[in-house]
Amino acid sequence: MRYPWSMITREIAQELARAAAEYPVVTILGPRQSGKTTLARMTFPDKPYYSLEDPDVRTAAEEDPRGFLDQVREGAILDEIQRLPTLLSYLQGMVDEIKKRGRFILTGSHQPRLHEAISQSLAGRTAMLALWPFSFSELRHYESEWNPFDLIVRGCFPRLHEERLEARRFFNGYVQTYVERDVRALTQLRDLSAFQKFLTLLAGRVGQVVNFASLSNDVGVSTTTLRDWLSVLKASYVVFELPPFFANIRKRVVKSSKVFFTDVGLAAFLLGIHTTEQAFRDPLRGSLYENLVIADVLKGALNRGIRPEVYFFRDAHGSEVDLLIRENGVLVPVEIKSAATFSKEFLKGIERFRASGVPRVASGAVLYNGEQRLSVRGIDVFNPLAVDDIWGALTTVSEPGES
Repeated sequence: MRYPWSMITREIAQELARAAAEYPVVTILGPRQSGKTTLARMTFPDKPYYSLEDPDVRTAAEEDPRGFLDQVREGAILDEIQRLPTLLSYLQGMVDEIKKRGRFILTGSHQPRLHEAISQSLAGRTAMLALWPFSFSELRHYESEWNPFDLIVRGCFPRLHEERLEARRFFNGYVQTYVERDVRALTQLRDLSAFQKFLTLLAGRVGQVVNFASLSNDVGVSTTTLRDWLSVLKASYVVFELPPFFANIRKRVVKSSKVFFTDVGLAAFLLGIHTTEQAFRDPLRGSLYENLVIADVLKGALNRGIRPEVYFFRDAHGSEVDLLIRENGVLVPVEIKSAATFSKEFLKGIERFRASGVPRVASGAVLYNGEQRLSVRGIDVFNPLAVDDIWGALTTVSEPGES
């Protein structure tokens, strides 16, 4: 396979190589079109490649799994493995028979059956990585500076940038080709129009605590069905949840999670936001900006092979912190603001959380859309698109009192 000259080496490639040096199998999960196939083939160009999306390949593997795997005893890239998770049972025997590291590279999109098959057949035999669309630092290979509202509209999927595709057309096809197909594959979807309405309403509630009763009234289906649909969207990496933080403090906290889109461009498309000017002026600009930034923070962790511990915080009095990161036993409070001008009001949530009695809380950071990098009352203030490593910048913030 030849790759276009514009193809970049993904940040997760180093972690993939390290994982392959330790495990016989490495499994790469993530949303469709995030670049999993390209990552695997660029990192291991000499491995035979088989896509289980190909009907001929899938039929051969399904009808004679032992015979199919005998052809690739030295190893291979098996793409879209969720299409035939039963193959993993046969792969287990082959892996146990010949203990060779970095032998098989698997990729998969929606995960429930795949996770079940991996836990049953490949437990302890595979490293698990998650590849999301381009991070801010990866996107700098295409433009040295980005307007965040451009990215909110355009999104971060690799093909949009490598092939300079028109975002509206891309996302229209993405919804019809992947999202709706995966939902049909994972649940008995009887009313496509109701699901489409749910997806659009979910985009309108991006960054908010999910209220299933309200959504049920708006969509006209039961809360049980909505929960099933949301679980499918999470399983297909279309959305992710940010759970509330719980601590032993004498305040009632909310229990429901907030929902964000893995790629904010899809949320903007569903909301009918198709230009930078629209994104900048839309009432949801703050929530969309928050989605853009939180997704990039998670990418920084996932590209290191880290499963991030992230939360939001809100107490009964309305005091809130947009993002809490727990790393090395320290909680880092982060406020995210789409404004280009810093205000000391941005510090309130962090300072109240630090005063709440939760142990080991870092000084924290405010991520905003301004040009200046500041330190105000010990809190770092900077533009997340202006740093090379946002995860590193946030998780190296010290605890108050440390030098």
